[in-house]
Amino acid sequence: MTNPLSGSVVVYGSFDDLRPIHFRFLEEAAKLGPAEGRGLAKGGQVTVLLWSDDAIRKITGKPPKFPQQERHYLLEAIRCINKVLVVNNFNPDGLPDKLEFKPKVWVVDENNDNPAKKAFCESAGLKYHVLNTDKLNRFPEYNPAILKTNSTRKKVIVTGCFDWFHSGHVRFFEEVSQLGDLYVAVGSDKTIGELKGPGHPMFPQQQRIFVCQSIRYVTQALIGTGSGWLDAEPEIHRLKPDIYAVNEDGDRPEKRQFCQANGIEYIVLKRIPKPGLAPRKSTILRGF
Repeated sequence: MTNPLSGSVVVYGSFDDLRPIHFRFLEEAAKLGPAEGRGLAKGGQVTVLLWSDDAIRKITGKPPKFPQQERHYLLEAIRCINKVLVVNNFNPDGLPDKLEFKPKVWVVDENNDNPAKKAFCESAGLKYHVLNTDKLNRFPEYNPAILKTNSTRKKVIVTGCFDWFHSGHVRFFEEVSQLGDLYVAVGSDKTIGELKGPGHPMFPQQQRIFVCQSIRYVTQALIGTGSGWLDAEPEIHRLKPDIYAVNEDGDRPEKRQFCQANGIEYIVLKRIPKPGLAPRKSTILRGF
């Protein structure tokens, strides 16, 4: 049976300062596209119409937190997004007149639903779909029993908090994925709280692992079930990775010693942002 909402699905907005619920929104929007387009290889069926920096200033009266190039880079890394188009349209309640394709469905969340958008879709012959906030706040349950190890490529593991997700994380994943299949071990709420203190993490582990899994460079995201700086030790023994990669901030003697003792190649990458983008650190962005 054909999905009545099949066709070109678009979402429209600034997508500035993405949080886990925004990743959920994009995933649910992708599900409204044709079933045959949902495979990971095809990247999803959502086209993002991304407000330019100038459009954000005109619409909101203030500049974006993150510039257009950085917002574009992060969105393109999300698995369920097919294409990102920057638009200069200054009407938040109507899509641009001239697009390189004919959209069929405009998807919004409840916070951005209004009669003007609905009226625009009726006049333009578009379907209008509103995603329920309660649904977007429900994140998939993590199943620790599942471990994807069918590839012939080397297995590479990285570890971290991945709390305030930003372009620096995407760049790190992008670089590491060139070494082999990338497995991301996300620190548990308990471990992050013990290591970083009160107020950490900002987002629970169920949301952080979902965000990491949403990035197209990631083969699988896991939750570390150990403790301390080697909290992913149980997952490493299960996975048997060829490489443990860290950035300069994550380089620690105990990690080096662990890898040496277990025959795992240890690689330290410099924190170099994608060309043209500003360097980002979660600790700084917490007050951004």
